[in-house]
Amino acid sequence: MKIHPTAIIDPKAELHESVEVGPFCIIEKDVKIGEGTVIESHVKILSGTRIGKFNKLSSGGSYGGLGQDLAFKPETKTYLEIGDHNHMRENVIFHRATVEGKATTIGSHNYLMGNVHIAHDVIVGDHNIMVQNTMLAGHVVIGDKVFISGSVGVHQFVRVSDYAMLAGLTKVVKDVPPYATVDGHPGAVVSLNVVGMKRAGISADVRLAIKRVYKIIYHSGLNTKQALTELKKDTNPAPEVQKIIEFFESSKRGVVDHRFVSGGSDAE
Repeated sequence: MKIHPTAIIDPKAELHESVEVGPFCIIEKDVKIGEGTVIESHVKILSGTRIGKFNKLSSGGSYGGLGQDLAFKPETKTYLEIGDHNHMRENVIFHRATVEGKATTIGSHNYLMGNVHIAHDVIVGDHNIMVQNTMLAGHVVIGDKVFISGSVGVHQFVRVSDYAMLAGLTKVVKDVPPYATVDGHPGAVVSLNVVGMKRAGISADVRLAIKRVYKIIYHSGLNTKQALTELKKDTNPAPEVQKIIEFFESSKRGVVDHRFVSGGSDAE
């Protein structure tokens, strides 16, 4: 185990023998860190944090701090759990959960750039990219293969579904449906995330079906309930279409509106 002599590691922390710890790091008790993880300088990892295999934690990060909730009692036993093969860049801040026995959870293969803030009780899936200064408030849920641009703020309890893209400086106060690009203050759907869908190997036929679904939901003159009823007349929808229907049906905050953009940005 490569541990810099200036690092302070509690003897009750559990580190795999292959973990590397850089200068001036602090690792508290009740921390577990898996195989192949590299921790650069000035990183603080607090009690209740679980970090998986082959992660890279760049300098200045803080992991597992107390949730920023005035009602939270510090003695409450909660966790921060991070999966495998993530790269966390400089000065990120992740807080542990506020509900007894629960965890703020980050999946695997995520790339989170500098100053990203993951608040208490957040759930992040896999293969996501978050650009500089992304801010996720408490209880936010991020799906898989989401791209969040710089300085985006996501309101507490919002869900952002798979393959969504959030444009830079966007304010997100309602749920973001799958395959959509959202921009503005507050955020609204401005197009489909065509690039993301193509990279994911989603066929042209399925992309066309997704486009049709959103036209019915947003532009048919039907309210959301009526639009979903119309869509469910198809008894054998593509899985991607079913995902959209289920997302709208399960939303508690409501789903972001659509904004018309000149030039037809929904076109492929």
